[in-house]
Parts: sequence; structure tokens; C-alpha cells
Amino acid sequence: MFFIKSLYCRVFQTAFRMALPVLPYREPEIFSSCADLGKVLEKEKTTSVLVVTDRGIVNNGLLTPIEDALKASNIKYAVYDDTLPNPTVINVEDALKVYYTNKCNAIVAIGGGSAIDCGKAVGVRVAYPKRTVNQLGGKLKAWRKLPTFIAVPTTAGTGSEATLAAMITDSATHHKYAIMSFPLIPHYALLDASFTYSLSPSLTASTGMDALTHAVEAYIGRSTTKETRRLALEATKLIFENIYTAYSDGKNHTARDNMLLAAYKAGISFSKSYVGYIHAIAHSLGGLYGTPHGLANTVIMPYVLEAYGKSVYKKLHRLGMTVGVCDQNDSYKTGAEKFISAINRLNKDMGVPDKLEGIKKEDIPSLARHAEREANPLYPVPKLMTRKELESFYYKVTDWSK
Repeated sequence: MFFIKSLYCRVFQTAFRMALPVLPYREPEIFSSCADLGKVLEKEKTTSVLVVTDRGIVNNGLLTPIEDALKASNIKYAVYDDTLPNPTVINVEDALKVYYTNKCNAIVAIGGGSAIDCGKAVGVRVAYPKRTVNQLGGKLKAWRKLPTFIAVPTTAGTGSEATLAAMITDSATHHKYAIMSFPLIPHYALLDASFTYSLSPSLTASTGMDALTHAVEAYIGRSTTKETRRLALEATKLIFENIYTAYSDGKNHTARDNMLLAAYKAGISFSKSYVGYIHAIAHSLGGLYGTPHGLANTVIMPYVLEAYGKSVYKKLHRLGMTVGVCDQNDSYKTGAEKFISAINRLNKDMGVPDKLEGIKKEDIPSLARHAEREANPLYPVPKLMTRKELESFYYKVTDWSK
């Protein structure tokens, strides 16, 4: 039975890979200053903007430059700031009401991946007013044009400002799923490193390592292209060279700017080449327990990379050479091991735990089932795993002492 399922997965993934050159991928138009926000919105004939964000962004004063830019251009706006760390269907519907009440025709999402994903889902609902968020979940179910959408990332991690996906949690079932379609790629992205200055060291670490997860999974998967491999390598190098500086000196503009660029490059790379089991496992934890996505990815990554074994040795060796932790004289296996060790070392240096709290043993079969359904057949993982194999990771990453 597993052979038949594996064959189906690989055929499905091969078909998607062959379709890559003709699929309507695009990249957002980049600008780097709030001073240009009004010009962009005026060009798009915007009359009223829905700003989607969260309370943390508001409390840190990061919303102020956006509001000032909108006021300076005499553009009306309304703010929805109740987005949760794992945005829910309720968040989307509540924000949608604000959009309609204020007769908005554009969306600006400022925050981490949560706010940007929530904003994307609002845009999809505007395009499809007769469908629920749950009905729009899945692959390629949304094809209509979204309202003008501007993403303003305040973390250097998710890459959501460049991707075609929005991760949403069903408020009733706590199941986390993706809305994936090309119109969800933002029209514009405001990449300003100063928006990331206030990010705490712990969030700098987990979101930065989240970006590394994107780059690594995109690179080691089986649906790569010359472009996605190049972007993944560039992102990985930027992260290894800058993340600890950004972690230890939060106002180092060069490090923060390079981390934003790395997240963006990784975002484009995994949008086209997809992710793998690390993300599938992390999404299941985020849906059920609200585990922060970046933290989950960061903790899970070394365990999954080790389990892939020889199927990733050559590619991890290449990543290791790119960041300078191994060389061409090392065997593929040795290079891979050195690269995984370097990840563990980075995590330890930045105080990232190697275990996660709160996973209940009785939930693990259900968590693994959700992860397996998400990953197969879409994710072109280096090595296909059974549901039982996926269950083992929840035990490996769990701190049973808590």
C-alpha cells in the first residue's frame, strides 16, 4: 500500500515540477520607505485602506509610520489589530467586516507572517464573497484578482511578503491549513529593516531560523529549479552570516537588512519549490496548540534533516560548503552532519530550545495524520515517510518534563 501511495505522490510532484515554467508566478514590486506608501496607493487609485496587524505591532509603535504616511496622502484607513499568532477564520471574518464597513479597496498588512496571512485571506474573501474561508482552503481554488495588497514584514522569517500561501487555523477544529493560489502573492512589499529593530532577541532567532528552514527545505526538495536553488543558497549564506549579529545587536541595520533580504529570497524559493515535513509537523502544532510557527520549525528542523539520511547528504553538504562549515574534501555524509551541527550550534548560541513544551501524547496520532495529509502528495520531500514515521518526531521534540 505504501508503495502505491509513494508512486502516486511522486507522479503528482513530477507533474507539478513540469508545470513550473508555465505557472503564473510573479514577484511583488519592492519599495523600501514608508514615504513611498502614499504614492503606491495613489497609483492604485486607492480611496480607503484596511490595515491588518496585531496588538504587539501597535504597542511597539510600528503602526505609526504607516498611519503617518496614509494621513500625509489623505488616504482614509481603518485598522484591524486583533490578529492572533496563528490567524483564525474568526480573525479573517472580523477583519473582513472592517473592510466592508469602511468601504476599503486596498489592504496593507504589517507584522509577521500572521498579519500578512490574515490580510491575504481577507483579500481572498473579498474576491470570493460567497465562499467561506474553509471552502477556499487548499491548492489553486482562488483565481480572481485580489484588492491591492501591500505586505510590510516586521520580522525576517516567514517570507509571506513573497509567497502564494496564507496559513489559517479553523477556529472550531484547530486544524491549520493553507490557502494557496497565485493571486495571493502580494502586489507590493515594503522592505524596511527599521521595522525589525524592536524584534526581541528570541523572536529574531526563531523567525530568522524559520527563514533558514524555508531555504533548506526548498533546496533539498525534488522540485527545484536553477533559480530556486540559487535563491536558497543565497538566503542560507545571508542567514548564517547575519542572524547572530541581528540577534545580539538588534539595531544593526546591515544585519537586519540582510536578514530581510534572506527571508524574501527564501520566500520566493519555497513558493516555487515548496517545503517539506518540517513545515507539515510545525503547522499541525500551530493549529492545535498555537505553537509559534518559527519556533516549531526551528526546533523540528535538525531532527527531520537527520531522519532524511543519505537522501539529503549531497545537498546538505553543498549548503555546508556555502556557509563555510565543511569543504569539498569532506564526504557528503560528513558535510551533511557538519551542516546539521552548525544549525544546532546556532540554535544553542541564540538560546533556542531543542524541545517543545505542551505536546500531549494522546494527540500525537491526530497531529501526525494532519501532517501527513498536508505533506503528501504536494510536498516534494527527499524521502517519503509513513504516518507512523512522522509520529516519531513529536516524541523526539517533546519535553516530557514540562
